[in-house]
Amino acid sequence: MSRHTLAAWLFLTPALLVLAVFSFWPVGFGSYLAFTDYSLIRPTHWVGLDNFRYIFENEMFVTGLRNSVVFLLMVPFVQVGALALAVLVNNQLPGIRLFRAAFYVPVVTTVSVVGIMWGFMFHEQGALNYVLLLFRLVDAPVGWLSHDGIALFAIMFVTMWRGLGWYMVMYLAALQAVPADMQEAAILDGANRWQRFWKITVPMLRPTIAVCTILSVLAALKAYQEVDVLTQGGPMNSTFTALYYAYDQGLKHLKLPRALAASFIVSLLCIGIALLCLRWLKPKHR
Repeated sequence: MSRHTLAAWLFLTPALLVLAVFSFWPVGFGSYLAFTDYSLIRPTHWVGLDNFRYIFENEMFVTGLRNSVVFLLMVPFVQVGALALAVLVNNQLPGIRLFRAAFYVPVVTTVSVVGIMWGFMFHEQGALNYVLLLFRLVDAPVGWLSHDGIALFAIMFVTMWRGLGWYMVMYLAALQAVPADMQEAAILDGANRWQRFWKITVPMLRPTIAVCTILSVLAALKAYQEVDVLTQGGPMNSTFTALYYAYDQGLKHLKLPRALAASFIVSLLCIGIALLCLRWLKPKHR
């Protein structure tokens, strides 16, 4: 081992120890308990795939898993919206700093505050229905959080609204790192703004697009907080997600092995889809 490699490992050791104690060990031990009948009051026994068989036969988990996959539909909208905002705020316009800050405020706002605010907005007598009725876009108030066919999409909208500012900042940093001489050379060659965006900017942003897409996919599959604050899985379990099912089984009903089995499935799904995204969006070198 070279001197530089040894020095690198010495610097990494404290962080790796913290990760081992608070991340690697809990994940490994929790994965093991998913295959047992773990209980706080009786001995633990190995039960194999019994917990997984139970959750896949449970309608609430199947609904939650399906809803978690449906959450992925918002990923393209989040990424395209965040990239469009980043391109907009990358221009030197009057008040642009205020505009950037306004879009980043939801990122640093706690979920409880966001839930209360959007709960008022989505209420049948709330501001959203008031505007729709005022312009005669609907004939009666819409139950955004009380209708089992609409509630999940309302929560998806809130999740997308919270994430736009975060990904906008990441794209903005990547845009500002694009070499100006490449843009100038393309202008001299007669390329218009749209051609420069697709032929220069987008390829340069490909690594950032990959990271942002993977992060948004993981966030979508692990959706829990907005569901807990806005609907608690209702109405009629229509907004249950796979991770909310794990919370419901583990902390509400103290069925820890079932909760860990559900979390294990969500983790495998996250890893699988993240690897697919990484392979598809991997930067291409010629």
